[in-house]
Amino acid sequence: MIRKERKKGHVWRHFNSVSRIDDSHPHVQCIYCSKEFQRAIPERMQDHLDKKCQKAPNNAKSQSCQQNNNTLLINFMNKDIVRKKGPVWENFFVIGKYEDSHPNVQCMHCFKEFKRAVPQRMQAHLDEKCPKAPNDSKSISKQQNNINIDINNCMSEEEQKSLLPNGEEIKLHISKLQSLNDITYHSEYCHQLEIRTEEKDEITIFNSYKEAAEKGHLNSIYSLGYYYSQGIGTEKNEIKAFELYKEAAGKGHLNSIYNLGYYYLQGIGTEKNEIKAFELYKKAAEKGHLDSIYNLGICYDNGIRTDKNEYIAFELYKQVAEKGHVDSIFKLGYCYGNGVGTEKDEIKAFELYKEAAEKEHIDSIFNLGCCYEDGTGTEKNEIKAFELYKVAAEKEAAVKGDLESIYELGCYYKNGIGTEKNEVKAFELYKEAAEKGHIDSIFKLGICYEDGIGTEKNEVKAFELYKEAAEKGHIDSIFNLGCCYEDGIGTEKNENKAFELYKVSAEKGVLDSIYKLGYCFCNSIGTDINKIKAFELYKEAAERGHVKSIYKLGCCYENGTGTYINEIKAFKLYKEAAEKCNVKSIYKLGCYHENGIGTDINKVKAFKLYNDAAQKGHIKSIYKLGCCYENGIGTKKNETKAFELYKEAAEKDHIGSIFKLGCCHENGIGTEKNEIKAFELYKVAAEKSDLNSIYKLGCCYRYGIGTEINVFKSFEYYNKAERMLINLK
Repeated sequence: MIRKERKKGHVWRHFNSVSRIDDSHPHVQCIYCSKEFQRAIPERMQDHLDKKCQKAPNNAKSQSCQQNNNTLLINFMNKDIVRKKGPVWENFFVIGKYEDSHPNVQCMHCFKEFKRAVPQRMQAHLDEKCPKAPNDSKSISKQQNNINIDINNCMSEEEQKSLLPNGEEIKLHISKLQSLNDITYHSEYCHQLEIRTEEKDEITIFNSYKEAAEKGHLNSIYSLGYYYSQGIGTEKNEIKAFELYKEAAGKGHLNSIYNLGYYYLQGIGTEKNEIKAFELYKKAAEKGHLDSIYNLGICYDNGIRTDKNEYIAFELYKQVAEKGHVDSIFKLGYCYGNGVGTEKDEIKAFELYKEAAEKEHIDSIFNLGCCYEDGTGTEKNEIKAFELYKVAAEKEAAVKGDLESIYELGCYYKNGIGTEKNEVKAFELYKEAAEKGHIDSIFKLGICYEDGIGTEKNEVKAFELYKEAAEKGHIDSIFNLGCCYEDGIGTEKNENKAFELYKVSAEKGVLDSIYKLGYCFCNSIGTDINKIKAFELYKEAAERGHVKSIYKLGCCYENGTGTYINEIKAFKLYKEAAEKCNVKSIYKLGCYHENGIGTDINKVKAFKLYNDAAQKGHIKSIYKLGCCYENGIGTKKNETKAFELYKEAAEKDHIGSIFKLGCCHENGIGTEKNEIKAFELYKVAAEKSDLNSIYKLGCCYRYGIGTEINVFKSFEYYNKAERMLINLK
């Protein structure tokens, strides 16, 4: 009991302080129904418990109210039994055979009957099974778990410290409990009490447990195992912990049975044995151990040493979720969200994630954010999603575990979802999670370094990060590492390694890798050329919706690469990819409509398609749009626009546009005539092996266009153009 409760009376035990204030009338909340009182007045609080709170147990009410409620049963109460046999009896009515040492009793909170009263069973009922049992009816360890948060809220650290027992006091308390054979007492309570005590006190407590364990005290055997498992008061020794849990489990100690199952499942202190783990979870679950029921659900969910049965898993999660087990509430939400063992119900999933999130379950806070982000089971709200990811990430920083929230928060900052775009913040969050081993964050950090997102561009670091994540099996990183080797990004170019990496990730179903593998076979990158294999790979990825592969498959049918020429199929594939905004396919579709390939000629459609692709920055489409304006194809003739478009594409190094710009300057199309500029442009394009420009350069030297007449040079360029034309044929 904290100091304010001790001074102010019994009623304060049934309320938690909501905020830390030194006022004598703090803001409090009923522990049974969560009703809040902005200003705590004991009379109002007691009246609430007596008349309004439907969940308040009998012993929370005033004495007169208790007498009214218990008129029929109180006559059977044997106060001698309570006095002699301990406080657990205060929570039970004696309803028959009260002269017997094991009378017929009934829980005064939930009215559960026990034909034969056994104190240990009665206490276990209050601790684990009675949904209405007040905190002060539970064993010391259970009370400590429940009031810990309240103590932290109401008292300063120094006040808490002053109330903590020292090692000798705890040792004395343990001794008393052992003499009473209080089997509900266990080590977590003691460890919580001694969090701020000195190391010598931990050793004292450890020795006390050891001494009691050697005398066969069951809970001390368990507690000793716990101390060995955590390295409290002794060196950490998981083998010793395993042996002690095994000893206590053999004598029916429920928590030990559960812990032993966990040790077998994870291979801690012993060889991994999933069969034994399953059997132990089942044994403890049958005795009502909540964590064991939950873990048994995990076993059925994942087929761990039993047949996979999602229906049974769902029922087990549901069973313990109804008792407030927060991990099970989360899992139940997952089941409803994904239709695991039950019909899919996204609204229920959302509600369950919300319930668990309110209990500060990090995975549930994260999943609730996902629900708001995608509008799953609720209205889409990216701002709320961002806030939840942020909360989960902040909790993650304090408690190491799932780093997904920090990663997602980084994605939100990077893309400006629910908040202002902040690439620097995104980079920092990816870095934080990556340093803690989060594999997706390592990958994203690599992208940041490769593209200079939120930091300076550093291709060497990008390569190293992709390599680190790839070695851990991250599929996207394997693909990106392949790209680095193919293009020499942050490392020496190595097409053989690139091909092998694409092959690895393609075998794992990565569509980009299947596409890249097709490209390697088509262009002999790191392997021998094999156009049939390339066609098959493009087809495989295209059938699974990969847009670039749909375009490439169209090219295969257009040119007969690895298959027969089929312009109708090519047209359909370009159309499919164009509808998915593939800019190359939009351009190709324009060419097909302009020339009547695989479809009827439609120059208006062709013009619109070129215009659409040009606005997306496609250089060939900018050039083609210039041709349309120059020649009036699908639109009105406009030489000025044509000149501007040729100039735009020429500045982006498009050879055809450089040639066309030369023609415009030579003939005064859309601009003033300037033969010198025309000659210079033809020369630039000719150096890039443009056939038309080489021929035009011959004409310039032959007729003195923009340069002096030079018959020998003229003959040289005409001859070069002729040879190129023959080679093309």
